[in-house]
Amino acid sequence: MVDGRPGAVWRLVGYGLALVVGTTLATMVLSGVAGAVYAGTGTRLIVHAWAGLAGAALAHLAMLRWIERRGWGFVALAAAAARPRPIAAGALLDALALGLPSAALLPVGALGAERAPDGSWWGTALSQLALLAPAALYEELLVRGYPFQVLREAGGAWPALLLTSAVFGVLHWQNPGATVGSVAIVSLAGVFLGAVLLATGSLWAAFAAHLAWNWTLAGALHAAVSGLPFAAPDYRVVDAGPDWLTGGAWGPEGGAAAAGGMLLAMGWLWRRGGRAARTTDDALHSLDARPDGRGSF
Repeated sequence: MVDGRPGAVWRLVGYGLALVVGTTLATMVLSGVAGAVYAGTGTRLIVHAWAGLAGAALAHLAMLRWIERRGWGFVALAAAAARPRPIAAGALLDALALGLPSAALLPVGALGAERAPDGSWWGTALSQLALLAPAALYEELLVRGYPFQVLREAGGAWPALLLTSAVFGVLHWQNPGATVGSVAIVSLAGVFLGAVLLATGSLWAAFAAHLAWNWTLAGALHAAVSGLPFAAPDYRVVDAGPDWLTGGAWGPEGGAAAAGGMLLAMGWLWRRGGRAARTTDDALHSLDARPDGRGSF
């Protein structure tokens, strides 16, 4: 035990159990609410993402209160981590890392745009945002929230970054059309999101980056997100080149162009955070969040 807390493995096991209990309770409650809404109005509510988010939040609350005896700052969700600048910077960086390489593939014919049935662009974009936001925050809590910080405290930032990114990739293996290559690039995206977390000291910034990535695909490009299709009013971006470059049915995020965009963005983060560092260790620590939750942005 360290400072009266169990070892890292037992804390992660406890988190897993709390996650199962919290998600089960949230699913029961939200399913009841959704059933009542459907019976009264005929409107179907999607509860899966919200139940997962509620379960992860309850698991964090339980672990922070009863095991860690620390506040939300431990998982980079304190008020100091909710500053607009790093949140906006994370979102913009991730949107550009995907959007610019994808846009570059359009004029050369590797990606193509085709007409789709008419619809409300803004209405669809907002509904997609309501669906993507809880899913993105759930995944951030699940992987780069409590587990990341426990691993980081136990073994350092590098092992935490690499292990959680590998888990992040494996979690997408069940998605339609998953391949070894697409899962590897999702793992790279995990490294990217972890770098945003370390550079800003804010899980809110990593969440904003994650959401911007997914919404750029679904809302702006009208393309698949990790193999999952979304509504595409007026137009859709489709694969017209080699899958290794464009991502194929997985969507542009699964191709080498997106991987290149992420690597360039991570290089920018590294240079900004580690310009004065002389060793790899120093560079990593310079990207680390400061105790007050304020990173380099």
